[in-house]
Amino acid sequence: MSTTADVVHADGAAAGYRPSRTLTYAAEFQRQWRRRRTQLALGFMVLLPVILLIAFELGSGADDGRNGRGQFSQLVDVAVAGGLNFALFTVFVSASFLLVVVVALFHGDTVASEASWGSLRYLLAVPVPRARLLGIKLAVALSYSALAILLLLGTALALGTLRYGWHPLQSGIAAEVPAGEGVLRLLAIAGYLGLTLLVVAGLAFLLSVLTDAPLGAVGGAVLLYIVSSILDQITALGTLRNLLPTHFAQAYLGLLTTPMQFDDVIKGAISAISYAAIFCALAFWRFSRKDVVS
Repeated sequence: MSTTADVVHADGAAAGYRPSRTLTYAAEFQRQWRRRRTQLALGFMVLLPVILLIAFELGSGADDGRNGRGQFSQLVDVAVAGGLNFALFTVFVSASFLLVVVVALFHGDTVASEASWGSLRYLLAVPVPRARLLGIKLAVALSYSALAILLLLGTALALGTLRYGWHPLQSGIAAEVPAGEGVLRLLAIAGYLGLTLLVVAGLAFLLSVLTDAPLGAVGGAVLLYIVSSILDQITALGTLRNLLPTHFAQAYLGLLTTPMQFDDVIKGAISAISYAAIFCALAFWRFSRKDVVS
């Protein structure tokens, strides 16, 4: 007489086995939450606005004598004009490097760390279908990246409003924007930044599948992003720069003008989603054929 454990389906699966129950989103989210790197990364998203606020307070009485030019110096000039401006400045100074590192950390460390600990093969032996394991890990990494951006923006907006008040948004490059509309524009900017950072996410995720070294995956994604940014500054490349994943990284500045300019924003979103889709597809393809021995 056969027991329940002895019954198998036509595909070889044991009776009662449900692939969708082997690794849930909630379980993986909690696993990643307990990791020190997650707590430190999210904690720094809260700490950075505090550091910037202190820096502005300490330098408020000094003669700045700025010689800067361009959009950055204009945003610095109005950074303390209100909570919206302080939040905008915080996001601006974080977009080119800090957020890149954080997103690369969440995606580059997720699979490679399991391999380096030797726990990846045990997850697959549960058994968790490879596509499901990779999909859940990608979804959780994307969630933490979005949470990091929202924490940074929300903390900066709260602190800036408490210290500098609730005033219209001033960009220094266009007319004032009413406070209510300014919040919507800040959210749109954060959303666009999230889209552009999908390039980093996809690349780091691909490298995380290709290597067992988490630092290699994270560092490789950041390095390639920096190289792309440097190449984008070479005007001799002409229209070839449009193909670089970082070419439209600052297109969100068009959301501060009146009227708003969406052309580069749309191009940047399409470019980022395309690159991210290619990188993630390669990651799934490679992982499905990878001989996992660690």
